[in-house]
Amino acid sequence: MKKEFVVIGLGRFGASVCKELHRLGHQVLAIDIKEEKVNAVLDYSEKAVIADASREEVLKSLGVGNFDYAVVAIGDNMQANIMCTLLLKELGMENVWVKAQDANHKKVLAKIGADRVIQPEYDMGIRAANQMQSGKLQEYIELSEEYSISELDISKRLANKALNDLDIRAKYGCTILAIKNGEKVNISPSAEDKLYEGDMIVVMGKNDDIKRFEEKGL
Repeated sequence: MKKEFVVIGLGRFGASVCKELHRLGHQVLAIDIKEEKVNAVLDYSEKAVIADASREEVLKSLGVGNFDYAVVAIGDNMQANIMCTLLLKELGMENVWVKAQDANHKKVLAKIGADRVIQPEYDMGIRAANQMQSGKLQEYIELSEEYSISELDISKRLANKALNDLDIRAKYGCTILAIKNGEKVNISPSAEDKLYEGDMIVVMGKNDDIKRFEEKGL
């Protein structure tokens, strides 16, 4: 379903968001105070505007309150980032995603109503560290400080065995969300479904439980 997005701040992160949303077929309004950054996304947006989005009259004139999502990706001016977020919420935006510079910035954004706060460098650092420390981990998504979702390679030891024979949830407290084999994905697999060499499993659980499963179960 096509949606309307406004992306404010067109640095590397904001420009990447614009390009991907455009590729996915959504309508994008791109805004930045610098002309060269606006020009760089002209081909990836329905409309690209040179404007100061930390001013209420600018946001109102562009009708951003009618958009489905707003992405505040202003990275080099924390004050503008915070003001823009606050104004968007005051204009009635229900889905405001914001890029934060650090943990303190994230706390401020949460307090003023940001619906989701993103720290790209921090999130990527966590993902990379978890992938490096485990040769079996292909993907990692942090749900909270305690829980995560991990994508793990199946070992030869588990190949050709059904999930009910392995009893992963009872032994390790982990829930199997999906089994992947190439482009094929088995969502919510049944207890009778088998694992094969080359498969990957998507597992959700406590971080300590997933780590224990990696070390002893795989």
